[in-house]
Amino acid sequence: MGPHPAVAAIRLAVRRVLHDVLTEHTTGDEPLVLVACSGGADSMALASALAFEARKLPLRAGGITVDHGLQHGSDTRADDVAGRMTALGLTPVEAVAVTVGREGGPEAAARDARYAALDAAAERHGAAAVLLGHTRDDQAETVLLGLARGSGIRSLSGMAAVSGAAGRYRRPFLQLDRQTVRKACVAQELAVWDDPHNSDPAYTRSRLRHEGLPALEKALGKGVVEALARTAQLSRDDADALDTWAADAETSVRDEAGALECAKLFGLPPAVRRRVLRRAVIAEGAPAGSLFARHIEEVDRLITGWRGQGAINLPGRVEARRQGGRLVIRQG
Repeated sequence: MGPHPAVAAIRLAVRRVLHDVLTEHTTGDEPLVLVACSGGADSMALASALAFEARKLPLRAGGITVDHGLQHGSDTRADDVAGRMTALGLTPVEAVAVTVGREGGPEAAARDARYAALDAAAERHGAAAVLLGHTRDDQAETVLLGLARGSGIRSLSGMAAVSGAAGRYRRPFLQLDRQTVRKACVAQELAVWDDPHNSDPAYTRSRLRHEGLPALEKALGKGVVEALARTAQLSRDDADALDTWAADAETSVRDEAGALECAKLFGLPPAVRRRVLRRAVIAEGAPAGSLFARHIEEVDRLITGWRGQGAINLPGRVEARRQGGRLVIRQG
């Protein structure tokens, strides 16, 4: 008798990603794959599937859990999660404590601290990949959050299956719903921890999960999550194509000295022009995570709505101004 269907589904998803990692790995040693595990159902199911599949493949499997220090007893819980991963057969296993700042709000600050810790752990252990347990439901929530912020098609593309430096982060469960993952945990009798922040209405994603999406499904019927996930993939394909167009167009709108020419920028389609401007602003030191659509729109008005306005102040102490028919972007 084979495994429970939900268990089989998560193992297959992980197996595919591990085969991709092995295909891309060109050195002679066995690559190390880490799982980022919070102790919740999604990441515990992922840790279990990684441990199972890694035994059959020429690779090593370990785990990282991040203690954000935002709740009483979080250090004890992180040690417990690390112990559970060790019991699954993962090694190395590490619990990493971080300090969460305030920039961008509590959710964004926690995410930034978590990814910084995961990046550092991957470098420290020489990991070829880090697996993340985001599901199709998480993808749907991300698309809705991007829509609410009016941040453009890139926000609607949600989370990529492969992201980060050199494709470090892999998300095997983006095609699986949260219910399937939870069923896999029950079938394997995996102990899971439900983070109270996930049901705290103080957090935007929590409100969306428990109020927004159920309201949409009530109004529009089942299938909203699947439709939003499809939207993410279609948007990602479109955004990737536009990004490629913008990268190719950028050289054509610069003069011999490398300065951006306003007349040539004006001739580009708006979606391509805004991407060229965003690339140029980031290249001069503006943090990508702090650069929003409204910033780029203001810079774009220096091209399309020139009325003699002054310099535009941007994140990272970067400023953009129009000068002699050129767009000058520099750090102040």
